[in-house]
Amino acid sequence: MQEPTGVSQLVEHLFRHESAKMIATLTRIFGIEHLSLAEDVVQEALSRALETWPYRGIPEKPSAWIMRASRNLALDVIRRQKSFRAKEAEIAQLMERDGSADETATFSEHEIADDRLRMMFVCCHPVIPSEAQVALALKTLCGFSVAEISHAFLTTEAAIAKRLTRAKQKIQEAHVPFEIPAGDELARRLDSVLQSLYLLFNEGYKASSGEKLVRRELCEEAIRLTELLAQHPAGNHPKTHALLALMLFNAARLAAREDDRGNLLRLEEQDRTRWDQAMIARGMSHLSESAAGGVVSEYHLQAGIAACHATAKDYQSTDWARILSLYDRLMEFDDSPVVALNRAVAVANVHGAKTGLEAVRAVRDGKKLDSYYLFYAVIGELEMRLNNREAAAQEFRKAFELAETKSERAFLLKRLRDCEPISELSSNSPSA
Repeated sequence: MQEPTGVSQLVEHLFRHESAKMIATLTRIFGIEHLSLAEDVVQEALSRALETWPYRGIPEKPSAWIMRASRNLALDVIRRQKSFRAKEAEIAQLMERDGSADETATFSEHEIADDRLRMMFVCCHPVIPSEAQVALALKTLCGFSVAEISHAFLTTEAAIAKRLTRAKQKIQEAHVPFEIPAGDELARRLDSVLQSLYLLFNEGYKASSGEKLVRRELCEEAIRLTELLAQHPAGNHPKTHALLALMLFNAARLAAREDDRGNLLRLEEQDRTRWDQAMIARGMSHLSESAAGGVVSEYHLQAGIAACHATAKDYQSTDWARILSLYDRLMEFDDSPVVALNRAVAVANVHGAKTGLEAVRAVRDGKKLDSYYLFYAVIGELEMRLNNREAAAQEFRKAFELAETKSERAFLLKRLRDCEPISELSSNSPSA
């Protein structure tokens, strides 16, 4: 009898790393209208593996066993449906290809990659709301469970399940084809795909709320999918490489963003020896590839800013003048208050804290930042540089009240302690 623990670990690995590939392939064979069926049969096959492998032993090629079991389960259901006749020829071809008794892989890696890209473009179709696009991508492309997705977005499993159901209904109602688009349609859809991947990465890089500031697994999934996209002719575009470079530069700093207790560290406080130099090198390679064609996107400019930080040997030697120049250009694409706030930080590092504060106060539509904790944190930092400790404390308090992650609140409490006398802390400081 096979050790149950070993079987459980293997099935967990297959669920995380192989199930999404199988779902994409089954969806191509049986049609996008059977996406939920594909998910269900893969889950059922994994459950059967848990039940039978401890007694019968682990197959020589476990993923092929799961794929075959999933396919057979789906066939049993499809044969009872009217749609079977329309798919009969393609299904017969599948059976012929997989007719041998040995457990060889059913599909080539190239076919699997294409299937996953098709699924990526389906998940990011414009008929699906953006928040549902990310949830659907996590479910179908990353193998995340509903519970994991709900945890990532700090909402209920019921809310995520409803979001996913509605997304699939939209796909069926709009008859979204399971294909990689071409021509003008590809250009339009690629923007949605890149935006969705960037949202996925950002949710991992800086969680919107909760106990953990960083969810590394979300960053890794976003990078993996963007790499897959960049390697395919449909996604091998300069802005795809620019986005991938941006992700790699930022992800290279993940290990240094928090201290041993999970508390946030500012850029100038981070141990740069912990930055992943191999990842930075990959980022530079993709940034170089993004220069092809001469078209500059927001991702190019953001990647350029991230590269300045990633390649500086220390905070003091950061090329802030170049960063400010890049922010000036970025404002031409996106003059949102958040980008303007980030530009103000660069202004302060080039022209001084007083000029930086003036840039903060000059942010257009600044009212939109009233509920953004970093708005007050930035002002607090600049007031501290000017030695206006009382004014800084007021801003840090406002930021503390708005911060949602434990790490951010701990960081802001520390900044409060840096600018207030000890005697005042006992009666005035908010509790962490």
